[in-house]
Amino acid sequence: MIQQVTVPEKKQFLDEQHWDVVIAPSSPWWKLNLGEIWRYRDLLRELVVRDLTAIYKQTILGPIWVLVQPLITSIMFAVIFGMMARMSLPGIPALLFYMSAIVPWSFFAGVINKTSATLAANANLMTKVYFPRLIPPLSSMFSTSFTFLVQLTLFFVFALVYLLSGSYAWAPGAALLMLPLLLLLEMMLALGVGLIVAAMTTRYKDLGFLIGFAVQLLMYMSPVIFPLSRVDVDSPVRSVLEVNPMTPIIEGFRGALLNTPMDWSTLWYSFAFAAVALITGLALFQRAQRSYADVV
Repeated sequence: MIQQVTVPEKKQFLDEQHWDVVIAPSSPWWKLNLGEIWRYRDLLRELVVRDLTAIYKQTILGPIWVLVQPLITSIMFAVIFGMMARMSLPGIPALLFYMSAIVPWSFFAGVINKTSATLAANANLMTKVYFPRLIPPLSSMFSTSFTFLVQLTLFFVFALVYLLSGSYAWAPGAALLMLPLLLLLEMMLALGVGLIVAAMTTRYKDLGFLIGFAVQLLMYMSPVIFPLSRVDVDSPVRSVLEVNPMTPIIEGFRGALLNTPMDWSTLWYSFAFAAVALITGLALFQRAQRSYADVV
């Protein structure tokens, strides 16, 4: 049973009644009730499965699109920017060079795009049934994480093909152990930014139209097309790249997967930025959900 009470009556109400769930006025932003999210883990699992299956329903290739999308993009980048413009690092196959950056970037962009639209996409559900409002954003992040792992496996397959064919001596080294940390940082950053956008789009709908363009533009401000080492230290372009918190993460994925030079100490900036973005996103999302039903 579910019952709504006011703050003064809450303690007395809980002492006298036995309810499964008590919906009280909104708590401060810092009270996230993570234990409640754990109690709704079955709903979280079902939403993750829904996200994974609904996207590719009534499609010709089905789940194969998970592999086709990064592969086609990597091939295009390898031909245009690698072979023609020669922006990739010498000695590394252009396909692997761009796939090592496109796979993590696709994960970052996917989490932001999906998370920012969770409030609007689940409007009917959120205004009728009670559950922790962080469940839909988390389901979007976890479903995109699964896609990322599948695409990362595709990278390893191509790397082994190059290794076994003798055309490239792939040797990632001990830096490969940094992959879980890089993924965690990227999850924090993407979820934080996505929650900020989701909270803002509840009142300013036109931001939803801009987010896709902004994420696409941000890719060209990241070392996806060319490595940071190819930019002069005194160049203003390098300053722009270094301000981007995704730069150390993308460079880190290349360092872990391809053993390219990487200053791992720069990850502190990405961690600090991701932590601030996540805390800010949670605060804004917690605040936005109080009046969400009135403005949706």
